[in-house]
Amino acid sequence: MIDVIGQISDVERTLGSRTLPAGQARVMTISQTYAAPVEDVWDACTSAERIPRWFLPVSGELKVGGRYQLEGNAGGTVERCDPPHSFAATWEFGGEVSWIEVRLTEVEGGRTRFELEHVAHVDDQRWAEYGPGAVGVGWDGALLGLASHLAADGSGVDPAAAVAWMASDEGRRFMTLSSERWAEASIAAGTPSDEARAARDRVTAFYTGAPAS
Repeated sequence: MIDVIGQISDVERTLGSRTLPAGQARVMTISQTYAAPVEDVWDACTSAERIPRWFLPVSGELKVGGRYQLEGNAGGTVERCDPPHSFAATWEFGGEVSWIEVRLTEVEGGRTRFELEHVAHVDDQRWAEYGPGAVGVGWDGALLGLASHLAADGSGVDPAAAVAWMASDEGRRFMTLSSERWAEASIAAGTPSDEARAARDRVTAFYTGAPAS
């Protein structure tokens, strides 16, 4: 059984901005520390055989310059790779291009800090409507999947059962709490609280099917 509150609390979420050649971009960062050595976490994140066991089936060439495609989701090009510590790739979905970077850091006790940064150009209207939770809830689900995969006791969400789990009361609670935490990160980054909470309600309704308040 998933410890929903524990998983949500173990994840750190921050927001920022960055100036790119094409203009100002928004930066979302999500991180969690896992009780696994960095080499194992690296393999879980870069092996075409292991990625489907916690995230999504993947095809293509997982090497610098190679194209990848996640089944039913984003694809892109691997731009940089520094094993076992970091890789970066484009994240292409719905005709839009953004960028992701995964960084792994060894911490005491043989553990590994996983940090994912997602950089995207998002117009002010769309950001005001949905805020970071539109993408953030999905990334929370990915970190839950990785935590489940790396759990020594075999607990967690099996990818084959993930869709059914997300539709369960426990899954909806997970997504609701994730949406709430992303709203808190948005407020901490300077978004007026009423705007952040209104966006939170719309995101929660989208993911859980519950009516927005």
